[in-house]
Amino acid sequence: MGQVSDRRRIVISGCSSGGKSTLLDELTRRGFRTVEEPGRNIVREALATGSDALPWVNPEAFVRKAIEYASESLEAVRELNEPVFFDRSSIDALAHFERLSIRTPSDLKMLGEACLYASPVFFAPPWHALYEQDDERPLPFNEAVREYDWLRLAYPKRGYAIIDLPRVSVAARADFMLRTLGLPLSKAP
Repeated sequence: MGQVSDRRRIVISGCSSGGKSTLLDELTRRGFRTVEEPGRNIVREALATGSDALPWVNPEAFVRKAIEYASESLEAVRELNEPVFFDRSSIDALAHFERLSIRTPSDLKMLGEACLYASPVFFAPPWHALYEQDDERPLPFNEAVREYDWLRLAYPKRGYAIIDLPRVSVAARADFMLRTLGLPLSKAP
């Protein structure tokens, strides 16, 4: 009998500065395939080039880029028969429009909803001790918590279950996720 493939596309979402990127780095170190958050790259590029594709300046341009990135990221791993971990997803981008009461253009809505991920989605809770503001993340902690609360509604609304990540070390968080998913604690080289 042949080996069963595992094609799960696993999302880590939740609060900004909640330890998602650090967790992704740990999963990468353990040999798993990961996809970084599009938002920070979009903001970094906008700040460097003078583009207005910033979530606090031009939400539509920002969300368009985030959804296009999510779609391209899924397409890039389509043929892989292994789990892939994503820092955020197209759902985070679509929820940004909903939170701001901006009507989602139909082409973006279709593209974003065509991005399918595994359920459950892992959520990094607000963790004040980790929260850092900077040029790429200018929102105060209470705004990050409001965004988190909105995302906790957006995922189940689309049929995704949520599992909260514990407030523990990054290694313990990675162990928790991998055990929950029935995956080894690290991939063989």
